[in-house]
Amino acid sequence: MATNEYQVTGMTCGHCEMSIREEVGQIAGVDRIEVNAQTGKLAVTGSDPVDDAQVLAAVEEAGYSAVRAA
Repeated sequence: MATNEYQVTGMTCGHCEMSIREEVGQIAGVDRIEVNAQTGKLAVTGSDPVDDAQVLAAVEEAGYSAVRAA
């Protein structure tokens, strides 16, 4: 399992978390998604590393912006 972590800006509530979870969940190979609006963190786990570009595009589609956490 490989987990990629991201910092998301613009999240404020559970609905924000749900929107991101729904969009990122459509990416093939994603097994687990953890989103926390309070910390602005998103963790995406897959059996193989998930493509950053796909995750960032999904977050943008949900109406937020993100960068890969260092």
